[in-house]
Amino acid sequence: MTDHHEERGESAGPRNTDLAGLQRRLAEFAAARDWQPYHTPKNLVAALSVEASELVEIFQWLTPEESTRVMADPETAHRVHDEVADVLAYLLQLCEVLDVDPLAALSAKIDRNESRFPAPGRTTRTAEGRADSGGSGDPSTS
Repeated sequence: MTDHHEERGESAGPRNTDLAGLQRRLAEFAAARDWQPYHTPKNLVAALSVEASELVEIFQWLTPEESTRVMADPETAHRVHDEVADVLAYLLQLCEVLDVDPLAALSAKIDRNESRFPAPGRTTRTAEGRADSGGSGDPSTS
C-alpha cells in the first residue's frame, strides 16, 4: 500500500517546518477562507491570549510535580500539543501582520536580558559605563 504523501513526492513527516514556511501555510489557509479581514492585530492578540489561557487551563490545578509529568498521559499530551500549536499559530500570524521577525525579536530580547541579568559572578558594563553585577528574577518576564 502506498502512502498518499509518497504518491505526491512528499514525505509522510511534517512539511514546511521552518518559520517562514509555516507563516506562508497559515496565510494561505486564511486566504482560502477569506479570513484576512478578521486577522487584525487586535483580533490576533485576543485569540493568542485565549489560546494561551487554554494551555494554562491544562496545568491550572496540578502540583508542580504533576506538571512535570503532564506529557506521560497521551490524552493530556495531545491537548498540550494542540494548544502549543494554537498559541504559535496566532503568534506567527500576528508577527506576519505586524511585520515582526519573531526570531530576530527573540534574539534581541535575549541579548538585552544577558546584559540586564548577567550570570552570577559575572560583571557587565551598563550603558553609562558603570559596573553592574546584575539583578535577580526571571528575565523572560522583563
